[in-house]
Amino acid sequence: MKKDLGVVQAVFPMPVLMVAAYDENGKVNVMNAAWGMISAMNQITLFIGKGKKTTKNIRVSKAFTVSIADLPHMKEADFFGIATGNKMDDKFERTGFTAVKSDKVNAPIIEEFPVVMECELEQEIDTETFHAIVGRLVNVKAEEGVLAENGKVDPAKLNAILFDQFQNDYYVIGEKAGKAWGEGKPLM
Repeated sequence: MKKDLGVVQAVFPMPVLMVAAYDENGKVNVMNAAWGMISAMNQITLFIGKGKKTTKNIRVSKAFTVSIADLPHMKEADFFGIATGNKMDDKFERTGFTAVKSDKVNAPIIEEFPVVMECELEQEIDTETFHAIVGRLVNVKAEEGVLAENGKVDPAKLNAILFDQFQNDYYVIGEKAGKAWGEGKPLM
């Protein structure tokens, strides 16, 4: 029997996404955004507050990068979520991380995270109930160490962390359980 839990953000897993952008002076800011998703073949949508430093920077630079946080960098990824660039001028510097300018968009790539999506600002959506940044994916870069033999990212090698909204914990992607668009074929 199921028990009523009330209104809970019950989508699991949630990605731990690192969103990076330059401010008007070329300074790097990074935030942890769990509420984001691929919204079209070449598009990502991030549900982040309109007053966030990263949102302000994206408006200025018209570009951003989105990296997938991994277990070896969980401490820094969490820090990017609890510290605000609006109040902490040296937020990025405190991590000791390295940023390089993307060769595709006007945004920083955080070297420590193994996969990064380079995005141009497509639109900003602001309604009474949510605020979203929609980016057009221009390119994806990945460290060779997280690639499978077929040249695509191997989730087992990525060591990506996931956010659990039930308990406010992080989890690591586990083993492969099956093949998408294959496991259900016997029911066709």
